[in-house]
Parts: sequence; structure tokens; C-alpha cells
Amino acid sequence: MKLLYKPFAIVFSVIAARLGKGIFKSLWARIDRKDPPPPTAETASLGKVVGAAALEAATMAGVGAMADRASARTFQYLTGYWPGEKAEDEEKRKKD
Repeated sequence: MKLLYKPFAIVFSVIAARLGKGIFKSLWARIDRKDPPPPTAETASLGKVVGAAALEAATMAGVGAMADRASARTFQYLTGYWPGEKAEDEEKRKKD
């Protein structure tokens, strides 16, 4: 069943990447009117470069987690099978 889950995960990941980029750009537009500076920009301050990278990473990670969860829930809804770890598996790991 996990093999059948892979297409769901791939589709949701592609959607999440596009959504994450859009969210990051809209968040950055509230901070600065210019595009986020690349790390090699000579005139950009270290704080702005690091802040942009941190905001982008946090945005992409959050949207990625949301997409992973949504794809697992959708797969479970359609098939009745949870593609990730189950509660019993987590309890066994805690005991070991």
C-alpha cells in the first residue's frame, strides 16, 4: 500500500512547493519592497540575508509538513489505510 501512496505524496509535494514560494513572497513583500537578497549580494546586510533565508526555510518547512499531513489524510480517506507510522508503532519505539 505504501507504493500506492507515493504518487499522492509527489503531487502534494509539488503543490506545496509552489504554495510555499507564493506564501514566502507575500510575507517578504510585507518586510521589504525589494526581492529577498541572495547570500552573495554585496550590498545586502547580513541580517537581511539571514532573515530572508530563515523566513524562507520556515515557510517551506511549514507548508511541506502541511502537505505531508494532507496527503496522508487524503490517502487514508480514499483507501482506509494510514501510510505513516501508527500509534502502536510509536508505543513500541518508546518502550525500546
